[in-house]
Amino acid sequence: MTINEAPPRSVAITGAGSGLGREIALRLAEKGYRVFGTALNTDEVDDLAAASSGRAALSIADITDQTAVQEWVDTVTAELGEGGLDVLISNAGILTPGPLEVLPLDAIKREFEVNVFGALAVINAFLPSLRQSGGRIVAIGAMTGRFPLPFNGPSSATKAALEAIADVYRAELKPFNVHFVVAQAGNMVTGGPAKTASALQRTAEAMTDEQRALYGEAFAKFADALNKAQSSGLSAQASADRVIELVEQQPPPIRGAVGEDAEQLLALVDEKSDAELDVLRLHYVGLA
Repeated sequence: MTINEAPPRSVAITGAGSGLGREIALRLAEKGYRVFGTALNTDEVDDLAAASSGRAALSIADITDQTAVQEWVDTVTAELGEGGLDVLISNAGILTPGPLEVLPLDAIKREFEVNVFGALAVINAFLPSLRQSGGRIVAIGAMTGRFPLPFNGPSSATKAALEAIADVYRAELKPFNVHFVVAQAGNMVTGGPAKTASALQRTAEAMTDEQRALYGEAFAKFADALNKAQSSGLSAQASADRVIELVEQQPPPIRGAVGEDAEQLLALVDEKSDAELDVLRLHYVGLA
């Protein structure tokens, strides 16, 4: 880098070892960003290092462990120095499908720990560095944050919480020129379908006979509809490209749909009555 040349932009991505996070990391590395991220194991770290020719550096960190989060953030910010972090992509998340009456409360709490409290821990830890750069936070939400679905309660609730948190952060961070963008994802083929199918199967197999009599048939229809929707969703590459548009768009948007299905459904949320949306959500998951 010459004296007059601007330093490369920097990005930190949670959940960068697989799925959408991995694809975003690779594409941003190709664009010349300094890429940092979290992974769950050494295989993910080594895989992305090789795939990016060493341009993406991952650290093993569980975002629900505040000590691990702070250690990762300290490492990244020390490398970046006074310039600060340009972009934080809050991507890590889990899915816990099933009837709310059936799901163990600990499983629902775990989803909130990852999708909400873990995200908060990472965002807050990076805020000093984001203030230095006047940076941008892009949180990977979902259309279900505005259009919750039956048998998808924990995920819908955590994504709805993210929508509210984004509105609050945007107001609180405005004096510091730090922007907050929500990527409202639809169905994506990003490695998620296989994980979703496995999660659906685990829930079905864990039901008692009584629970199966109450919910088994309806949950099977939901599972079939969700598996089909995810398998025909937006490709990993197209999903990553859309998120990167939201990373780089000027002026920063407040929200942006990821996928045509999300765009169309979110438009209906704004147009339809609550009663109409109740009918629509049943149709969407094959229950009407």
